[in-house]
Amino acid sequence: MKTLEEIKKHYPLHWLIWMDEHEALSEALKEEKYDLEKLDPRGRTPLMLAVRLCHLKCIKILVTRVDTNIECDGWSLVQEATCTGDPAILTAILEVRDLQRHIQRQTHVPLLLQRLHDAPDFYVEMKWEFTTWVPLMSRLCPSDTYRIYKRGSNVRIDTTLLGFDHASWQRGRRSYIFKGQPEMATMIELNHDTREAAMEYIRGVDETIESITPSEESIVARLQTPVTSNNVDMEKISFERNKTGIWGWRSEKNEAVNGYECKVYSATNVEFITRTRTEHLAEQHQAKSTKRNLPLQSLFGVVSDDVLLNDPPGEVIDDGPAAAAAAPNFTPPFISPEEYFSEDVDLGGRDVGRPKRITTKVQKFKANLWLSEDFPIKLQEQVIPILDLMSTIMSPHVTKLKDFITMQLPSGFPIKVEIPLFHVMNACVTFGNVFGMETPVPNVSQIDEENRITCLVDDQCFQIPPDYDKNGGEYMRNVTRMQDEDDLLQFAIQQSLIESGSENDQVDIWEALRAQRPLTPGALSDEDSQLQR
Repeated sequence: MKTLEEIKKHYPLHWLIWMDEHEALSEALKEEKYDLEKLDPRGRTPLMLAVRLCHLKCIKILVTRVDTNIECDGWSLVQEATCTGDPAILTAILEVRDLQRHIQRQTHVPLLLQRLHDAPDFYVEMKWEFTTWVPLMSRLCPSDTYRIYKRGSNVRIDTTLLGFDHASWQRGRRSYIFKGQPEMATMIELNHDTREAAMEYIRGVDETIESITPSEESIVARLQTPVTSNNVDMEKISFERNKTGIWGWRSEKNEAVNGYECKVYSATNVEFITRTRTEHLAEQHQAKSTKRNLPLQSLFGVVSDDVLLNDPPGEVIDDGPAAAAAAPNFTPPFISPEEYFSEDVDLGGRDVGRPKRITTKVQKFKANLWLSEDFPIKLQEQVIPILDLMSTIMSPHVTKLKDFITMQLPSGFPIKVEIPLFHVMNACVTFGNVFGMETPVPNVSQIDEENRITCLVDDQCFQIPPDYDKNGGEYMRNVTRMQDEDDLLQFAIQQSLIESGSENDQVDIWEALRAQRPLTPGALSDEDSQLQR
């Protein structure tokens, strides 16, 4: 076990944070000789430890000096800040995190567009379908088709599935246009329903912006919402060819997808893990969170484990109504610094900070891929830069797709991919209508050369129609905010399966399958309720 002198020597910044000596911390950082990213024996940077200990002054000193996109044990810095239940801590983290994301987008997007410039032009459609094995349920899941145009360093993406409003999926006809120039990028959103165009120009990093302050409403919403971490263990996944045949004769399976012959593979050992933390929620919000998950959880048969970690005997956790609007009032379990900073000491489930209340759900199933050697578009050269661009600007689910298809896949282009998304939900992604050869597309044509087909995309695709009203760049902030709400999307998918009723309504299986409004309270007897379970 380490002595205090050894701790101060090996973890000087962590020690100052442990003791909440913010003035000494500020002075120490002036010397610029300390490693702000150093991990303590529990895997935490100085900033992550400050958040766990709720030392606000230390947090404000550190947060502007380091990258806030860090994780510990699968939880991001923003998630840990949310779980403190302290709005001041969460605001301090979000201000800098959002600014860093803004700067990253300003520097990253032009580079991505420049990468596209040298790749061959193309048009392709990427169809998303959310599916589930539950009978009659797939028809209620949302779907969309991204239409992707690429010419030079210009990209256009058409979509109709915009997001959600906690009750239903938001639909609308939108086009997102990204135009890259040597020293500037232009981002345009076309709203075809209202015939409006929103524009934003990126000319480099704007150093005059010091922070992006989140709204009070967004802070309260986070503190009243469970924190969710979704993870697919990529290291366990292995690929194997699907077989077809009967009796003793079996051959490798091939199928045609959108006119291309594909080898069919299964990705086995896909384990999707969802962890939800609720220790920051007031009592009434914890009850709502539990009720919200019960109908579908019992319907899907998801394995669930509810655990309260580092909860010493006799501890009282203050989860009263003010918990989401004021700093938390709790007594952390006693852990000495010698215990915490010693690698060979097992804390036995204890930890510093507010006791964690974690619910873990695990689903194991297969994913499927259809790979073609003859597809005219190249994955690394043309598609990956597009997915990078889409994940930076539009949707975190594109990141999940990119992570999956950039694994060590077998050879060929993944024309069709079924990937795990939420619990028993799959996202089926299919590429088709390449170069507009299956179904004609306005302003897209082809030239059939000797050994290849060249796609011609007219510059008209990337122009704002003359009758559209230009009204500024508000949409980019909205898109960035949507990226933050990956935690809430699990609830949104549940809402897309069952029409929303009151929080106290009961749901039986047949109503769930038909997506009808739930019965009024008390309509199910105790025996009926048990039978449904």
